[in-house]
Amino acid sequence: MRPHTSLPPGSLPPNGFPTPSAVRIAAAVRARELSAVDVVADTLARIEQAEPALCAFVEVWAEEASRRAAEVDAQVAAGVWLPLAGVPIGVKGRAGLRAAAARALVAAGCVPVGATSVPGPGTPWQTWGLGAGGRTVNPWRADRTPGGSSAGSAAAVAAGLVPMATGTDGAGSVRIPAAWCGVVGLKTTNGRLPSADRTGLAAAGVLTRYASDAAAYWRCVTAAVDAPGSGDVGGGGAERDRQKEPDPAGTAQEAEATRPAGTSEAPRAAGTAGTPGRAGTAGSARAVARAEAPYAAGAAQAVGAAQAVGDVPAPLTALWSADLGFADTDPQPAAIAHSAALHLADAGLIRLAGVVRPPVRRANAPVPGDAAPSHPANAPARHPGPQPHPQPLRLEDPGPAWLALRAAPDADPAILQAAQELRAENDRRLAALFAGADLLLTPTTPNAPHGHDGPGDRYSTALTWAFNLSGHPAISIPAGFDADGCPVGLHLVARHGEEALLLRMAGAAEAVRIHPARAPEAPA
Repeated sequence: MRPHTSLPPGSLPPNGFPTPSAVRIAAAVRARELSAVDVVADTLARIEQAEPALCAFVEVWAEEASRRAAEVDAQVAAGVWLPLAGVPIGVKGRAGLRAAAARALVAAGCVPVGATSVPGPGTPWQTWGLGAGGRTVNPWRADRTPGGSSAGSAAAVAAGLVPMATGTDGAGSVRIPAAWCGVVGLKTTNGRLPSADRTGLAAAGVLTRYASDAAAYWRCVTAAVDAPGSGDVGGGGAERDRQKEPDPAGTAQEAEATRPAGTSEAPRAAGTAGTPGRAGTAGSARAVARAEAPYAAGAAQAVGAAQAVGDVPAPLTALWSADLGFADTDPQPAAIAHSAALHLADAGLIRLAGVVRPPVRRANAPVPGDAAPSHPANAPARHPGPQPHPQPLRLEDPGPAWLALRAAPDADPAILQAAQELRAENDRRLAALFAGADLLLTPTTPNAPHGHDGPGDRYSTALTWAFNLSGHPAISIPAGFDADGCPVGLHLVARHGEEALLLRMAGAAEAVRIHPARAPEAPA
């Protein structure tokens, strides 16, 4: 099915750009089957083709990227180990390269190709992203927003321009565009990675097409931040210590059987080094496509992605909530995300121990549990559905507290005090939940992608900003598509410091294909 309102002819290939993973690109560059120069040249050609319509970039750094790619090839030829050698990335905003995570990715071999769009100065928040050529559009439907504020990063990854792009998440700014563009979006534990955000609400994040690439991001940036002598750039150490929790399930990040970025490889035997490919951009694209088939090629590739992020100790205990007790969630996102959660349960990856709150029912619209008994997700013989939890969680609406803390120290002291009390109460309720569950599952957003004039009085952040207040890590993964062909995300939240668990579950979800694999299309 093609998007209802797609990009202009020629802006994307009929079936979208091939989307090799960052992990496979790096492996091919390290093996000298591809050159970083050719990979980056192919990326720049894609951006040139799509960018006039997509507006995902505010700046494209063609000359700088080409020079950096040549440096990567030289390092690889000299035997330097680069875990993400030659991987082209988008960087959120013009100042994005200053972030510790972006610097760590460059040290690992990534090649920044440009600054991705964010809301421009003086633009209404509904604009979400403003690229060099105008308003950023959703690759699936140009009449819809990609979400934001990491708008350009999500659009560029979804369109296949880059396999990875950085983001920051202060209220859902990684997870919302990930959901609406049909990609993976990781928000890290607040304070785990350095951040310049004075409020402590924002956390570093990444947008990728594959869970294995988000896991590679996590390994690289945490290795760099935790390395001796790295310092506590951004003052995140105290917040990180406050958020750190015990790991009773043994799910701490697994050791990577690789060398740190920048160290030398063992000498190769004579005649085995190979020569970097120089077949031009078309040859480079074909070689990468051989290294990894596109996402829709089949389950075997998805299984490989899951293996790359490690095995998930299954089944994990998970709680489902359509609205966290306060959000006005639309029926379609709730039903699609819930169906994805049931798929994880049917695959034996999670045990749905309860519901936080039943999905919202409106105008006789179908919601989880209302489908015909013949629907596989509702067949009693296969899955009886979640059972009532003895102490269902109902969070207080975090919106007023988030807005007050964001305005600190200029907010009224009484309002700030009330915000802190609300935050503490929600923290207590979440601590009680995670004392007995490994994961909390929700729709990523309460609504579908809206038009460019905004959602009216809706808060698309309703299901995400609670976890910027609490600091928990969270990830949005593709869950399916609504009736208009727009992607919907499944939101997974874990205990503080358990990013690795989220990434393993995201990889396992790819392996069992909880949603149909598709790519944005343009008219033939």
